[in-house]
Amino acid sequence: MAKREADSPTPDAKKAKIASGLDALKSCTSVVIDTGDFEKIKEFAPEDATTNPSLILAAVQMPQYEPLVKAAIDGAKAVQPALAGEALVEEVCDQLAVRFGCEILKVVPGYCSTEVDACLSFDKEASLAKAKKFIKMYKELGVDTSRILIKLGSTWESISACEVLQKEGINCNMTLLFSFAQAVACAEAGAFLISPFVGRILDWFKKAHPDKAASYSGKADPGVMSVTNIYNYYKTHGYQTIVMGASFRNMGEIQALAGCDKLTISPGLLKELSGQSPDAVPRVLSEESAKSAKVDSKVEMDEKTFRWMMNQDAMATEKLHEGLRGFHDALCKLKDVVRKKL
Repeated sequence: MAKREADSPTPDAKKAKIASGLDALKSCTSVVIDTGDFEKIKEFAPEDATTNPSLILAAVQMPQYEPLVKAAIDGAKAVQPALAGEALVEEVCDQLAVRFGCEILKVVPGYCSTEVDACLSFDKEASLAKAKKFIKMYKELGVDTSRILIKLGSTWESISACEVLQKEGINCNMTLLFSFAQAVACAEAGAFLISPFVGRILDWFKKAHPDKAASYSGKADPGVMSVTNIYNYYKTHGYQTIVMGASFRNMGEIQALAGCDKLTISPGLLKELSGQSPDAVPRVLSEESAKSAKVDSKVEMDEKTFRWMMNQDAMATEKLHEGLRGFHDALCKLKDVVRKKL
């Protein structure tokens, strides 16, 4: 099966002089930055950028982004002059998400992800409507929508929405992914990309098994093990879905996943990588290594199988719902900021 575009570093990234750990990582993995701060994006020159309500909330409270916030408010009022109250607040938040995406695309060569409201994660039709609205808004602002990834939480309903969107040519980034069941369902739905949360998996295991916490490092980190298993499963069974490890807690997790299709990394850890020797970040994952790994037989996934597998995975169930609540809370706080500015 042919590779998807952008599931490996660009030729320029491979040819560039490797002078740091970040350079070494870029030579085998497409590096993505996890921030809404344009200056940080420029500093680390990633391929893509991801955003979520938490990151946009932090950015809109920075003075340098006040003009963008004003543009979002003006844009919302221009869409429907009669809009008022909560409908206007929601429209401003949508405008912020899209306008931040537009600015990010000016400083990255690849993709930007824009997230559908977490509160819609159990409503397939509402998720589809919001996703299509975002794409329409990007088009109206003159953006090449092939560079936009619609970000959805990996519930069954959102995965079903993803399947529809992918068939219509709208690429999706399936986030808040903590389990093998979610990964299989997303691949079967034809998702463009998944974002398994490495660090949050580690958090759960350290809390559940404090006596083992010291042993959870490098390749023995539960989050690293989960992403490695998903990566090997995808490569072995020929899925095109891109694996983008996310939510890193430490350098060891990044080092253990060097070679993964993509990794989305915070500015703090990117800075730490920049100070590392290239030898500190050797390639670990590859299609060749996947061929020699012990991989599960192909799973036949349907809704009943998905829900049962999730039921049997306490970590994934807890972290998925905790993550949805967290993103929803951040959006509510963003709305509070918008109300004060209106």
